[in-house]
Amino acid sequence: MTTKSKSPLYRRIRQILESAQARVARTVNTTQVVANRLIGLEIVEEEQRGRRRAGYGERLLRDLAEALQKEYGLGYGLTNLKLFKKFYLEYPGLTGIQKGHAVRDFFILGPTPETSGKGHAARDLLSTPAAISPAQSNKSWQPGVLHANLSWTHYRTLLRVEKPEARAFYEIESLKNNWSARELERQINSLLYERLALSKNKKGLLKLATKGHDVQRPADVFKDPIVIEFLGLPESSKLVETDLESALIDNLQTFLLELGKGFAFVARQERLTLDGDHFYIDLVFYHTVLKCYVMIDLKTGKLTHQDLGQLQLYVNYYDRERRTPGDNPTLGLILCADKNDAVVKYTLGPEQEKTIFASRYKLYLPTEAELKAEIRRELKVLHRERDRS
Repeated sequence: MTTKSKSPLYRRIRQILESAQARVARTVNTTQVVANRLIGLEIVEEEQRGRRRAGYGERLLRDLAEALQKEYGLGYGLTNLKLFKKFYLEYPGLTGIQKGHAVRDFFILGPTPETSGKGHAARDLLSTPAAISPAQSNKSWQPGVLHANLSWTHYRTLLRVEKPEARAFYEIESLKNNWSARELERQINSLLYERLALSKNKKGLLKLATKGHDVQRPADVFKDPIVIEFLGLPESSKLVETDLESALIDNLQTFLLELGKGFAFVARQERLTLDGDHFYIDLVFYHTVLKCYVMIDLKTGKLTHQDLGQLQLYVNYYDRERRTPGDNPTLGLILCADKNDAVVKYTLGPEQEKTIFASRYKLYLPTEAELKAEIRRELKVLHRERDRS
């Protein structure tokens, strides 16, 4: 059989095998998640039975860890047993498991005539992840409910997030953006939820926790600050725009992850020639959700009104010369080391504030204290503006 003649058959068989491998991987992940939660359930119930004895819980875990490690390895040490316990307590509705040994018996022994009746919780629990595709299960899925595409490593990372609303947000975003466990950890470490929450009211915060980051208008696209610690660049007054741009291009995949869903890279240092004068746009993207071009200009110093004027030039040019009938108005973003919000406001005016934005960049992961200081600073600006009006 020639390569050409067997190609369609090969592709069909390859699709079958890849689908099977993906299903097996999801099943293994889900089985591990359920097993760890059941271990947590057993520990909690046993501790409750012996709660009147001082120090019973700690001794129980230490003895259990010692026995399990001998038979099953280091993955069942004291630290992980405490994590399994926390997992059960923090995700009470994860799988719909009810207390009682029938579920655990099913999990260990498999379905029997006694446990295979209609509507049996364990059967439903263990058959659903394998039988339903992630796309199908997304229709009824909500944070705190088992999902086949969230592995134990995802849940272990999520347990570090103390705020329930922030944890729900990261669950949603992990699934919407198909984050790996490593990408999830990076977003948590960069305080993505807190950064997005800076500009949200109570209704917006509730939406973050129930629907994730939903981009519907230009103001939803850009974060402030933008964290680019992955570049490995030191904080330095000697940093120049060309070095920052080169580092971003070298780490484009991670930069796109930080920018958020919808950004597609178009060009770097695109030249515009106007009556013999040449101008260069640092970075050009296209946003596939908002259907518009996005210009990004880089400034390693403090933002000035001249910088905003230059970006206005780029945005106006693209709107007049590059936009097609299917494109929405072009957006512009200045990434700067520092900015004066009043300068931004009065340079742009109310209309261009809807399409041109300025965000600080951070070359290191911000602390929550730093973000709180940012919130206080923003609130002071708002209060001053209200007092003047």
